[in-house]
Amino acid sequence: MALASFSKRICTDILSSHSLNPYSPLCNTICRSISRQPRYLKEVGLPDFLKAVGNGVEAHSEKLANEVGDLQKLLETRTMTLKKLGIPCKHRKLVLRFTQKYRLGLWRPRPVDLQK
Repeated sequence: MALASFSKRICTDILSSHSLNPYSPLCNTICRSISRQPRYLKEVGLPDFLKAVGNGVEAHSEKLANEVGDLQKLLETRTMTLKKLGIPCKHRKLVLRFTQKYRLGLWRPRPVDLQK
């Protein structure tokens, strides 16, 4: 509740400097989007990560769990290691792309039931 009032105050400060009505629908939309909590997985495991990547990459989760170990080691894994494990090129590209996004903080896995 405090977050909603805080975001409402931020919206009124922003919109008052732009000479817009602070009670306009735009302000309400901004406030709703600010106060919404992201629904990410708190602790990400290797199978959850691969399932969130999608496109059939989760089929390799057992192989990667045995050879690589955990998610932190997967984030350090290079393409030749994945190639030696027998992972197809398309899936290697997806894994490497999403591990880079995860490292930079641009993407986080969400629970699969929330994605639909």
